[in-house]
Amino acid sequence: MKQRNNFLQQVSTTLIKNHDLVVAEELRSKNMLKNHALALSINDVGWRSFLEMRAYKVDLYNCQFVTVDLKNTTQICNDCGFVMGANNAKKLTLADRKWTCPNCGAHHIRNWNAANNILDKGITKLA
Repeated sequence: MKQRNNFLQQVSTTLIKNHDLVVAEELRSKNMLKNHALALSINDVGWRSFLEMRAYKVDLYNCQFVTVDLKNTTQICNDCGFVMGANNAKKLTLADRKWTCPNCGAHHIRNWNAANNILDKGITKLA
């Protein structure tokens, strides 16, 4: 427990000190814990503690920290805005790590695309 807390303190400080803006999804770990395959890992990493550490450090290091709604961050094409699951396109599953947008043909790596969508939502929220 002490090691994990120390690690989270170091990582959260590094993130906040080295960036002007940090954006995170408003993850609902309670919902994620319903997935029994992931529950132990999610519970073990201290998700909520990590968010709280980042939130209070922004004032110390003159940084902005924003959380955004997680809705469709993995399902939206960051190039054209098409939402997977619409217009007869199949919705992506957790197993889909790479995908091609059926609307514009852009090839995406799921986490990279989601990160760009999260950043865009954070910038929009600040505007």
